[in-house]
Amino acid sequence: MPHATPLIATVVAGLTLAFLFGALAQRLRIPPLVGYLMAGVAVGPFTPGYVADQHLANELAELGVILLMFGVGLHFSVRDLMAVRKIAIPGAIAQIGVAILMGIGLAAMLGWSVAGGFVFGLALSVASTVVLLRALQERNILDTDRGKIAVGWLIVEDLVMVLALVLLPALAQGGGSGAAIGTILALTVGKVAAFVAFMLIVGRRLIPRVLHYVAHTGSRELFRLAVLAIALGVAFGAAMLFGVSFALGAFFAGMILAESPLSQRAANETLPLRDAFAVLFFVSVGMLFNPHVLTDEPIALLGTVAIIVVGKSVAAWAIVLAFRHSGATALTIAASLAQIGEFSFILATMGHELALIPAVARDLVLAGAIISILLNPLLFAMIGRYGRKWLPEKLAGEVETPPQPSPTGHVVLIGYGRVGALVGRKLLEAGERVTIIEAQPDASGLPEHPNATVLVGNACAIDPLGQAGLEKARLLCIAIAEGFEVGQIVERARSANPAMRIIARAQGAAEVEHFCAKGADVAITGEGEIAKSMVDYALERR
Repeated sequence: MPHATPLIATVVAGLTLAFLFGALAQRLRIPPLVGYLMAGVAVGPFTPGYVADQHLANELAELGVILLMFGVGLHFSVRDLMAVRKIAIPGAIAQIGVAILMGIGLAAMLGWSVAGGFVFGLALSVASTVVLLRALQERNILDTDRGKIAVGWLIVEDLVMVLALVLLPALAQGGGSGAAIGTILALTVGKVAAFVAFMLIVGRRLIPRVLHYVAHTGSRELFRLAVLAIALGVAFGAAMLFGVSFALGAFFAGMILAESPLSQRAANETLPLRDAFAVLFFVSVGMLFNPHVLTDEPIALLGTVAIIVVGKSVAAWAIVLAFRHSGATALTIAASLAQIGEFSFILATMGHELALIPAVARDLVLAGAIISILLNPLLFAMIGRYGRKWLPEKLAGEVETPPQPSPTGHVVLIGYGRVGALVGRKLLEAGERVTIIEAQPDASGLPEHPNATVLVGNACAIDPLGQAGLEKARLLCIAIAEGFEVGQIVERARSANPAMRIIARAQGAAEVEHFCAKGADVAITGEGEIAKSMVDYALERR
């Protein structure tokens, strides 16, 4: 190269190859995530050709983790966190303990020390923030009870890892005395408590005020910068001043800001950067992968993957059921935690540097992470396809037998989120008979009304649409925001009932045109309705 530009080269190579491999994966009908990981392998030090800067890639990936956790915090209030504490705290600690015991067992078989097995099991116990949140967001379950438990569980795991990173050096120094370890533990807990207190007392007052002031300037650019400055600044300050992780600091910053009416706007402003840096995270993970471990240590690798994918999942599933939650929640938590990520890499690297684990243990952790991340979408797909056959009880909100279609003239409403809930309430208040199709059985606010019938399932599937009695409905309202799925639903509904009126929610002019071409009578955009209301008001006052 004519100039030394490792940062630019790493970003360009990472994003370009991630796009190419991701597009190929999508074409082959496998998750694009697989393509991002393979892009990292391609620019890693273990394959021929260009080698990206691993240190820079890791730091860029850390930015993605910060922005992602900030976005999660924007949708996760203090009330939500406290609501799941009774299962998240004991559940996460118990699951970590089980993983550590399994790690010690595998280490003993491989001839490692007990301390090495402890560090190895600890590294296998913590799930990846990026993978878990991406999985929940893609399946629209982040805001459900299951999603909130999974996120709370993840936060507890992160707190335990923060303590572990502080205690590992003491363990390496001849094991460290009990008094010394107790002092370090008390100091770390004190720092975390001080950070939480600071955010609840000072941050809760300061952060929303700053953002409200910037919003009133009318500058979108300045507002976006303020959001990024808050997310990154709080995360960095939390790590430097209080010794907690970047991810945890960003999460609390978002959680404090969630109490502001500007939280949704803040989430939208950070979305493009969040997605881009999340991709770089997966590329950085792929760069760490040493393919030789597949042939050099096949039995050890198989045991490592079994602990991550099977051992942890079974433990989490049993723990959730023991706390009397539904089988659907247990399966979701089990699948969410059946992978490892960023904290695992940090622990494995530190453990090797402190001579607690051999180099092969670090390679096994990295290989296990790659394989578990690749398998994770398959686990969720299996749950989505076969979960109801496995569950001993019916999902919440699911009827025992297919409901009878409502009499002629009923309304079918697809989606019961923010928009769907408003539409549903107004229709029920007007005396309409409404059949609601909602993908998530534990979505909040599902109506318990004599004129409301709730069907649980994906509206793109044949069964829910068939049970809704489309052939006798007078109106179909589609309130979900997924353009591709809406087009499919409109086409099937129009084929089932040519006389039915169809109203669809659209995100722009292109979707309006697409839905109407598929058979929708009306496609409504937020911008279009705002403009219409403003024009109507202006003409009325003329």
